[in-house]
Amino acid sequence: MRPILYIVIPCYNEEKVLPVTAPMFMDKLTALCTDGKISDESRIMFVDDGSKDGTWDIITELSKQDEHFIGIRQSRNRGHQNAVLAGLMEAKSVCDITISIDCDGQDDIDAMDKMVEEYQNGCEIVYGVRHNRDSDTFFKRFSAESYYRLLKLMGVEAVFNHADYRLVSSRVLNEFSNFSEVNIFLRGLFPLVGFKSTSVYYERHERLAGESHYPLIKMLALAFEGITSLSVKPIHLITGMGCFIAFLSFVGVIWSVVVSFMGQAVVGWSSMTCIICFIGGIQLICLGILGEYIGKIYMEVKRRPRYIISERTEELTSDQFNHSD
Repeated sequence: MRPILYIVIPCYNEEKVLPVTAPMFMDKLTALCTDGKISDESRIMFVDDGSKDGTWDIITELSKQDEHFIGIRQSRNRGHQNAVLAGLMEAKSVCDITISIDCDGQDDIDAMDKMVEEYQNGCEIVYGVRHNRDSDTFFKRFSAESYYRLLKLMGVEAVFNHADYRLVSSRVLNEFSNFSEVNIFLRGLFPLVGFKSTSVYYERHERLAGESHYPLIKMLALAFEGITSLSVKPIHLITGMGCFIAFLSFVGVIWSVVVSFMGQAVVGWSSMTCIICFIGGIQLICLGILGEYIGKIYMEVKRRPRYIISERTEELTSDQFNHSD
């Protein structure tokens, strides 16, 4: 039996690129259906993440033109990760597999063929992994690859050079729905679910139209979110650093006492100031990291919804979807 595929595409202010890439996604969906790899009941689901331009109007018009296009709209902008999560959770009850992909056309949609094949070979998760980063600037390539290495060093089970282009079966999504944390980092959470997985490698292209809505500050925020949401090693490092500094301070106290008894003590304002500033800076950094974790605990205990759908291009029965995630 051919699986039902839902292609989940998060969108935020994408009125320029959506008319270009939507036909591409439809051509790929049609080709997969024609080749007998997926069911004709498969759909393309756009998730409007509270766009302020005409993105939702375009999605609505596409759904009127072809039933294979459907859309949901968040009540406000909640961020890329929450938009992807909303689409996956909405689709998990009506499909066999999902493929999440950005709408800018940079990810190679032809990799979907291999993803579906790997699913039919028994894999429940198929990660889309960039073959290389030759199209990136040196800074972006260096920072991105260094970040993935840092994640690994921190104990986060993230696939190297994988973003959010992946195939996930409904079986995995049903288990994933039990992960109820508010601070989400999907590329680090899915490996925790388990099940058989593999990777498909592809070349990433230039953005087809419009401008990226993921500037450096947002990428840094996502990077920090990934580390603090999935690893407690920074706290362990703080503890180790504190013990090391305490040991050095103890040695310094002994040294100062010995020097004082030898009559060679010299009062030094500069050295004392440097030590105070150094210790003070370390303390502030440690307090900041601890504060981030406490803030995340604060958000988690509130149990606020991770997404709220305000509109849909078509009415869906309550037994099809679970809105409590």
